[in-house]
Amino acid sequence: MDFRLSPDHLEFKERCRRFAREVMRPIAPHYDRTEEVPWEAIKAAREWGLHGLDHMQRMASDPDGLMTAIYAEELHWGCAGIALAIQGSGLAAAGIAASGTPEQIMRWVPECYGTGDEIKLGAYAVTEPGAGSDVRALRTTARLDGDEWVLNGTKVFITNGGIADVTVVVATVDPDLGYRGQASFVVPKGTPGLRQGKKESKLGIRASHTAEIVLEDCRVPMENLLGGYEKLQRKLERARKGESSGRSSNALATFEMTRPLVGASALGIAQAAYEWTLDYLERTREGGRPLIEHQRIQQTIADVATEIEAARLLVWRASWMARNGVPLTGGQGSMAKLKAGDVAMWATATCMDLVGPYAQTTECPLEKWYRDAKIYQIFEGTAQVQRLVISRLQREEYRRRLAEAAELVAAGERSGSAVAA
Repeated sequence: MDFRLSPDHLEFKERCRRFAREVMRPIAPHYDRTEEVPWEAIKAAREWGLHGLDHMQRMASDPDGLMTAIYAEELHWGCAGIALAIQGSGLAAAGIAASGTPEQIMRWVPECYGTGDEIKLGAYAVTEPGAGSDVRALRTTARLDGDEWVLNGTKVFITNGGIADVTVVVATVDPDLGYRGQASFVVPKGTPGLRQGKKESKLGIRASHTAEIVLEDCRVPMENLLGGYEKLQRKLERARKGESSGRSSNALATFEMTRPLVGASALGIAQAAYEWTLDYLERTREGGRPLIEHQRIQQTIADVATEIEAARLLVWRASWMARNGVPLTGGQGSMAKLKAGDVAMWATATCMDLVGPYAQTTECPLEKWYRDAKIYQIFEGTAQVQRLVISRLQREEYRRRLAEAAELVAAGERSGSAVAA
C-alpha cells in the first residue's frame, strides 16, 4: 500500500492547478454573474490538453484511477460552474460507455466532445419533475413505431440541456417493469421533437448551463437505442419472468461510475475555501497577533483540515476500486460522494464563521463557494439517498459475509467427518 502520488500524478495536478489559477479564477466572477456558457474556458482547456478525447483517454489509462479525481478537484478549486461546463459532457459519455455497443461507443462518444479545434457538448437526461433521485418513477416513454423509437416526456435540471450536440435520454419502454423496463437513447442535436424548455437560474454553479428538455413525438432510428434491440428484448423478457438481471438500471450504473468524481468535485470547493481562509487568518490581526494563532481558531482549522483529508481518502479509494475492477459492494462510491458533499457544505460554512461578517459580502470568495457547495448534497443522488444506498449495500454485504462464514464452518465439519471416517 502506497499513498504517495506518482510523478505523473503530481505533474498533472500542478498543470490542473495552474489552469484553474491562471484561466478559470480570473473569469469566474463574470460567468457567475451572467450565467453564460464559458466557451473561452472550454476552448482553453482543450488547448491545455485538459478537454477532449485525448485527455479522456489519458485519464482512462491511469492504472490507479486517480487522475480523474485530481482533475475534478483541481478544476473545482478554480470555479465549480466553469469546471462543470468543461466536464459536463463526461456524464453523457459515461452513459454511452455503460450501455452502448462498441460501435455505438466509437460513433457517439467523440460527438460528446468534438475533435480538433471543434468543441461539442453532451448531455445526460434522467431527472424528471417528481422523479429526481428515484429513477424507477421516470415517466418519459419510448414507443417502437416501425424502425423508429418515438420519445415523449420532459426532463429537468439537465446539464447542457438543449444546447448539447448529443443527448442521452433514459426512457421507459415497459412501465410495468419499473427501472428494468427502461432503456437509453442517443438523440442528436436538431432532431425534430427535441427542444429546450426553461433555462434555470441557479443559486450556485451558475456558469454551468442547466435547462429543461422537452421531447414531443421525438423520433430516433433503431440504431440509436444504446445496447441494441436484441439486448433490450432479452432484458425485458428476463424481467417479465421475474429473473434477476444481476445489475441495476443503466442510469444507476452510470451514476455508480461517476459518484467518486462528484465527491472529488465537492472537495475542490472545500479545499479552495480552506486555503483562502488560512491566508485570510494569517493576514488579519486581533490583539496584536494573527487570528490563526488563537487557539479557538486553531481547533476549528484542525477539524476542517481533517474532514477534507478523510473525504479525499474515501474518494481516492473508490476511484482506485472502480479503475481496478474491485466491486464497490459496500457502497464505497456512495460513501465518497456523501462524505465529500457534506464536508464541502460544512467546511465553507465553517470558514465563513471564522472570517465573520465580511464572508457574506460578494467581495469575499467564500460567498460564492458557499453557494456552489450546496448542489453537491443534491444532484446525482441526494445525501439522503446516498445514505439509503449505503445502508442497503452494507446490509447485503453483512449477510453475504455471514453466509460465507457459515459455508466455511460447514466445509470444515464435512472435512473433519471425512478424516474421521
